[in-house]
Amino acid sequence: MRIEVSGWVGRVVTVTEGLFDAPGADTGSDEFTAGSAGNGADHFAPLAVRMRPRSLDEVVGQQHLLGAGSPLRRLIEGSGAASVLLFGPPGTGKTTLASLISHATGRRFEALSALSAGVKEVRAVIDLARRRLLHGEQTVLFIDEVHRFSKTQQDALLAAVENRIVLLVGATTENPSFSVVSPLLSRSLVLQLQSLSEDDIRTVLRRAVEDSRGLAGEYTVTDAALDHIIRVAGGDARRALTALEASAESSLDGTVDVDLVEASVDKAAVRYDRAGDQHYDVISAFIKSLRGSDVDAALHYLARMITAGEDPRFIARRLMIQASEEVGMADPSALQTAVAAAQVVQLVGLPEAQLALAQATIHIATAPKSGGVVKAIGAAMSDIGKGKAGAVPPHLRDGHYSGAAALGNAQGYRYPHDHPDGVLAQQYPPDELVGTDYYVPTDHGYEREIGPRVTKLRKIVRGR
Repeated sequence: MRIEVSGWVGRVVTVTEGLFDAPGADTGSDEFTAGSAGNGADHFAPLAVRMRPRSLDEVVGQQHLLGAGSPLRRLIEGSGAASVLLFGPPGTGKTTLASLISHATGRRFEALSALSAGVKEVRAVIDLARRRLLHGEQTVLFIDEVHRFSKTQQDALLAAVENRIVLLVGATTENPSFSVVSPLLSRSLVLQLQSLSEDDIRTVLRRAVEDSRGLAGEYTVTDAALDHIIRVAGGDARRALTALEASAESSLDGTVDVDLVEASVDKAAVRYDRAGDQHYDVISAFIKSLRGSDVDAALHYLARMITAGEDPRFIARRLMIQASEEVGMADPSALQTAVAAAQVVQLVGLPEAQLALAQATIHIATAPKSGGVVKAIGAAMSDIGKGKAGAVPPHLRDGHYSGAAALGNAQGYRYPHDHPDGVLAQQYPPDELVGTDYYVPTDHGYEREIGPRVTKLRKIVRGR
C-alpha cells in the first residue's frame, strides 16, 4: 500500500494499493505492486492478486461488455472518455477492469476506498487533478465500494465528473440505482458485470494451476477437485482462486483432490446483501416463484434468505402479502397458513420457525392462483382517485345520535337478517357507482364455487 500524506507542503492525501499503479509509475518505494504481476511479482502475494489479468486477452467472462467498439473496450483501449460505474457480485472483475483502464489511458491514477476516504480526500484528489490539467495531464479516479459514499461525498464528485476533470471509475457490489445519487448516475456509464459461468471459473483455475505467476504446474489438481471448487465459488473468481490456494497449501504430496478441498474450504457463502440489490433480486425471485407455482424454486430462495441471515419477520410479512396477492379467494386458507407462520416466527423463532415458513411457502406456491383480490381493491382505489366518492345513501348513514332521524339518516334501511334468505334488494354504493363490479372471481380453486354465488348475490341486491 502506498500512502501520501498532505500537510506541510500541501500534497494530496491518497491511499492506493499498488494494484492500481500504472506501469512504470513512480511509487516512491520498492514495494511490490500487483500491477506489475508477471514482471518479478512477489510470490508471497495472494494467488488471486498474482493471477489478476494484465490485458484484455486475459480477461475471462463479461464478454457482453467487451465486444468490439463497446464503451468499456474503448475505455480499456484508451480511447473512451466517459466515467463508468461497474457493479456486480464480488469476484467478477470490477477491480481488474479498473486497473486495465488505468494502464491503457496513460492518465495519472488515483484510488480511494469509500470505506476510509471522506469528502476532504475526494476534494483533495479533484484539486490535484485540476492542477494536472493545467499541464495537460488527465486523472483517472478509482473509487472502490462507491455505494458506501454518503450523498455529500457523492455530490462532491459531480462537477469534476461533469467537466471531466477526472475520469471516474466506481466499483460497487450494489445496484447503483439504489445507492448512487441520480445526478452522478446520469453523468456516468453504468455497466453490470455478471457472475462468471462454471466454464469461466474452470478456465481461471486451470490457468492458475499452470501459469508461472500461479502454481506453476507444481501441483496436480484432479477434475473432481476443480468441480468442487467451482461449486463453492458461486461465480466468484477470487473465491475460487483462494480455495485453490488454500487447498494447495494443505497438500503434502503435490496432489489436490476433492477430499483435500473439502477439508480446506468452508461452505460457499451465500451471495446476498440485506441492504443491497441482492436483497431485492432474491425477494423478487421468491415472489415470482410463488406466483408462478414453482414450489422448488420458491423453497430455494427461501433457504437462500434464511441461510444469509435475512430477518424471518420480513419473510413472514412477504408470505402474508403473497397469500392475498397471488392466491386470494382461490384458497382463503393460504392467508391463515401465512399468518400462522408469522406467529411461529414471533413466538418460537429460528431455526425451528423455518419449518413454518417452508410450510407457508409450499402452501402458497401450490395453491390455485387468483389476482382477484388485487384487481378488486385496485379498481376501487382507482375510482376513489378519480373522485368517484359520492354521498353515502341516506338509509345507510349512522342513526345512533339525536337528530339523525330528522335528517333522514338510517330511515328505510332494510335489515337483511329479517329476510329468510339473509339477503335482499337494497342500494349500498353511492348513486354514481350503482352497478359497478370490482371483484371478478376466476374459475380457479374456491373461486370456481364463489363466482356463481357472487353473480347471484349481485342480482338479488341490485333487484334485477
